Amino acid sequence: MKNILILLMFVFTISFIIGCASDPGEENTSEVVNNNETPEKEADDVTGSEEELSNSLGGLLHLNTKNVTRLNSNDAFEVSVMTSQMIWPATHEANQPGTIMLAPYENWQLALASLNLVHHPNDGPLLFTDNGAIPDSILAEIDRLHPKGNVEGTQIMVMGSLNVGELDKLSDYEVVVVEVEEAAAFAYEIDRIYGELTNNTPNSVIIGSMEEKGKKFTIPGGSWITHMDEPLLYVTETEIPEATVTALEKRAGTAAIYVVGPESVISNEVVEKLTQYGDVTRISGETPAELAVEFAKFRDHDTNFGWEVVSPGHGLVMVSTEFPELAITAAPFAHLGKHAPMVWLDEGKFTEEMHMYLEQLKPTFENEPTEGPYNHAYLIGGEKLVPFNVQGYIDEMLEIVPASGGGHGDHGAHGH
Repeated sequence: MKNILILLMFVFTISFIIGCASDPGEENTSEVVNNNETPEKEADDVTGSEEELSNSLGGLLHLNTKNVTRLNSNDAFEVSVMTSQMIWPATHEANQPGTIMLAPYENWQLALASLNLVHHPNDGPLLFTDNGAIPDSILAEIDRLHPKGNVEGTQIMVMGSLNVGELDKLSDYEVVVVEVEEAAAFAYEIDRIYGELTNNTPNSVIIGSMEEKGKKFTIPGGSWITHMDEPLLYVTETEIPEATVTALEKRAGTAAIYVVGPESVISNEVVEKLTQYGDVTRISGETPAELAVEFAKFRDHDTNFGWEVVSPGHGLVMVSTEFPELAITAAPFAHLGKHAPMVWLDEGKFTEEMHMYLEQLKPTFENEPTEGPYNHAYLIGGEKLVPFNVQGYIDEMLEIVPASGGGHGDHGAHGH
């Protein structure tokens, strides 16, 4: 009995100490950000330790908020499957894809140019392959989708080449392999395939850099070619490859050419050379994040090229510049659903530039918030890429508010 009493006293003492240490009245020492200031996370915060990231979640069961849907993964293959599952539920024939595209994760130029076939003629996702191999998770998604096939019955298009034996994994499907490895020649081939399958050669084209330094400037064009029929063709800073020239010549000198990138990526000399094939417009920005916003705002009313997302009532895809490949496989959010262009979050931060852009898009209502319009964002990547507090600011900026000012507490009286 004495031993039991001592044990009970010991347990009570430990419980009392723990209770004092976790006093709910203890002062909250977490950083408070002034609402009048634009929060900007440092790069070190974006890639914080597992412990720091876990603490920042504060026991949340998920990372979705009312105006932001997050694809919460830092794995490109997993994100490609998540995107596919959100856009093509494949519960019945009407929401099954036509053709699945398998594109090399390690070759962003091929994967990006392939997006031209997402809308027409394929109506299907772009899933990543891994150094010539098809990951098991991708095979499982192919089986789940059970693609219907495009106008020629093709169920799977393989972009680039696969390792020996990998095609055998697709033996149950009708497969076409686009076995071209050089970036400009591949982009030309995609343009040719599009024209052949749709009986249409779009007059407008996007010109982007195929060099590494131009990667983040070129990728925003992927959302548009997923949404509409224009192809992406490649140049370098100083040269127009022969394959690109051949594609432009098909437009017989009347092309509407949209160059994405500043002079440091695509020189004025190249732009001048492009004028012999049609009218040239440069969409530019000093940084990839600036360019992506400018692209989202841009519209050529003569050709109907460009998003013109300059007012409320739109969707956006947001991706950290730290992992640009995620923007490629998430591009089909521009094809169905909210038809959303992609904008960069510079190193996962909520910058002054993004604050100003979302402020321009801020939705308001006159009488009831049910009037709309509404904004929504798809945030691609886990908290290591975009911290949850950054998502919180984005969510707030997307929220509809009274046109007269004030918060939601100011509506609902109905004049009484």
